[in-house]
Amino acid sequence: MPSHAPVRLPGWPAPLPRRTGPAPRQRGCARPYGRRRPGCCPTRPEGWPSPGSPARGRRPRTRPGPAHPYRRPAQGARPARRRVRGGSRPPRGRQLRRLYERARRAWDRPLTAYYVILGASMLITVLGLVMVYSASIIKALALDLPATYFFRKQFLAAAIGAVLLLAASRMPVRLHRALAYPLLMGTVFLMVLVQIPGIGHEVNGNQNWIHLGGPFQLQPSEFGKLALVLWGADLLARKREKRLLGQWKHLLVPLVPVAFLLLGLIMLGGDMGTAIILTAILFGLLWLVGAPPRLFVSVLAVAAAIGVMLIRTSANRMARIGCLGATDPGPGDLCWQAVHGIYALASGGWFGSGLGASVEKWGQLPEPHTDFIFAITGEELGLAGTLSVLALFAALGYAGIRVAGRTEDPFVRYAAGGVTTWITAQAVVNIGAVLGLLPIAGVPLPLFSYGGSALLPTMFAVGLLIAFAREEPAAKAALAVRQPRSGGRAGVSWMSMRRRVKKRPSGER
Repeated sequence: MPSHAPVRLPGWPAPLPRRTGPAPRQRGCARPYGRRRPGCCPTRPEGWPSPGSPARGRRPRTRPGPAHPYRRPAQGARPARRRVRGGSRPPRGRQLRRLYERARRAWDRPLTAYYVILGASMLITVLGLVMVYSASIIKALALDLPATYFFRKQFLAAAIGAVLLLAASRMPVRLHRALAYPLLMGTVFLMVLVQIPGIGHEVNGNQNWIHLGGPFQLQPSEFGKLALVLWGADLLARKREKRLLGQWKHLLVPLVPVAFLLLGLIMLGGDMGTAIILTAILFGLLWLVGAPPRLFVSVLAVAAAIGVMLIRTSANRMARIGCLGATDPGPGDLCWQAVHGIYALASGGWFGSGLGASVEKWGQLPEPHTDFIFAITGEELGLAGTLSVLALFAALGYAGIRVAGRTEDPFVRYAAGGVTTWITAQAVVNIGAVLGLLPIAGVPLPLFSYGGSALLPTMFAVGLLIAFAREEPAAKAALAVRQPRSGGRAGVSWMSMRRRVKKRPSGER
């Protein structure tokens, strides 16, 4: 045997024939043998192993490698990656799915609505106090008053409102229902007193105020919103228990006549903004009770006809309608307030000019601490501040809808839905007017703008939502296991609370 011949041990496969030229090609196949797809051509040279079959005398390969034992990977080729168990990251879509599932489980916890309502309302109130102080300094100095005059009054109202919120959140549902009729009769009596000369006072063209002595005034129409929510919810709940809501006369009477009485007393004073919010509460109660669409159309047609008549008979209201989308004050500066509200928002940028650094509050923008405090917020805190306020109101509204949807008590459902409609509709009307999307209605931003008469009933209404959130069966169980018992352990783990909540379903639908 020549010395250059390779040594082949017994049992080894015969070497492949040496190719001296380019790889042969088969008819109809454009790839050489080394790059041919499996099953591309049925013929192959003699001695070549069939595709997918192991070489003779060797074990089948269980990991990727060369197709033949004599073939080696090209020099400089990158080795195949080996997957390490637990080392690879999940796809981005799977991560988003996990985050969504985690957020959904956190939102479905028994006390989520309770904490969201409490936290969002407190944050809105605290941020409102800061912005009232910042927006009212120049106004107070222009009136020869101390710089903290409006802030101190708002802080006092917030302190009283916090007591009302705490009291409302601790009251049982039957006590809330017992307050409905006295609150309605007291509100109607005060609204009648407003129209008596010498008792009612006019502010900014609206006679809706009663002077209480000193620097304090009261606007009874703000308490009319709370009275309509409680009384309407109690009335509809009692009729539902007697199964009378299927008849139109029991659905409309006396709810709609009493609502029109409140609207008439409010419109006698010229406050159309509060009348709009009261109308929204009425429609919210009718929607929650399941009124048919024909009834909605008829009531909406009557309300629209009355609104058009009231707008056309007032030059001031017609001028406000004409300022929609205005970018110039116009002749006689009729759109001065609307245009300068847009200027304040536009000059804020992403993060604002800083607290206290607003320019529009220096006499350019009327009512910077009441109706247009959102514009000052946009100028000093920028887009980030305004979006934060919108997110807080959205969280508060969504939590109110959750409370209304998870309860089995008709009164709780109607009252929670009415309060949510009230706060959401008033926020939309105020912010829409500042953005130039809606006419200026003269309603404050709830929990945020200056005004004790608007802050007190709103904080009491938030206390109602907190009380209703605590009344859910699952929330009751969660709160019960967190309270230490005499002679027992002072704390209970969250797992034990979850097990107890599962035994007592909350009646979710």
